[in-house]
Amino acid sequence: MSKTTLFVYGSLMSGMVHHNKLAAMVKEIKPATCEGTLYRLPVGYPAMVEGPGVVRGELINLNSFKDLIKILDEFEGYSATTPEKSLYVRLEKPVLVDGAKKPVTSCVYFLNKIRLPKDATVIENGDYRASMTAQPPLATHLTESQRRYILKLGASSGRDIVPINLDIYRDLLNKGLIVDKGRRLALTNLGIDVYRYLA
Repeated sequence: MSKTTLFVYGSLMSGMVHHNKLAAMVKEIKPATCEGTLYRLPVGYPAMVEGPGVVRGELINLNSFKDLIKILDEFEGYSATTPEKSLYVRLEKPVLVDGAKKPVTSCVYFLNKIRLPKDATVIENGDYRASMTAQPPLATHLTESQRRYILKLGASSGRDIVPINLDIYRDLLNKGLIVDKGRRLALTNLGIDVYRYLA
């Protein structure tokens, strides 16, 4: 089963910001759970690590799994050759579809535990949708012009000077998303996370 299925619990779920990365190849989506601990990162999106607890998400049956998994590996920062250095690791784990009696084996992306930020907080019920409703991600609090600027700055090379409106500059600086390096602006670590969420 793991040759065609993927368990997702965050921005890749149906209706979420990155679902479009796999939507064209989806055959079927079923509500499901997987063992693990779900954290909310400072930027507002979730990260699952191996550990106790139950994480609610979706089991997605995919077409062209081999092609799509390469794209998702890159998106999740996973390298099969150096998994210990990867941002996320892709593992095969038992996933229980709602109403089923037996779990199926599916691919799941887990955050590399050494990459878990100290200020990440556990999502107690393991349900990102519910958590997002109660506390929307930081990126949803940005104006369209702020989003566009973060995308432009994130896509630029480190030496590019990306002009900015003074009001946007103040707001993004106060939110801790950019840093003024004298002659040019750069994204902070939090800003990089927001860029990754938006891209």
